[in-house]
Amino acid sequence: MERGLTADLAIVKAWKGDAEGNLVYRKTARNFNPMMATAGKVTVAEVEHLVAVGELDPDQIHTPGIYVDRILQGAVYEKRIERVTTRARTNAPAGAGEQV
Repeated sequence: MERGLTADLAIVKAWKGDAEGNLVYRKTARNFNPMMATAGKVTVAEVEHLVAVGELDPDQIHTPGIYVDRILQGAVYEKRIERVTTRARTNAPAGAGEQV
């Protein structure tokens, strides 16, 4: 058998959470954050949206509040997404780009 993950402090980032500590993750945050939130002796969660208790659908909660010791709402989230941009082609003379 393998040993379980343990941590003295687990810091996780969630998409949405309530004051009770219930957390909902989005996209790739669902891969590792729920396990680390349960493995930490003390779990601190940073959320993008802090909502009132009861607003989260119980079927959509990924980490129950029993595992979260502290919760805070982050200030500014900059979503950097790389986008490929290309320059419009210019009409080059025939054979200009060919190598011999």
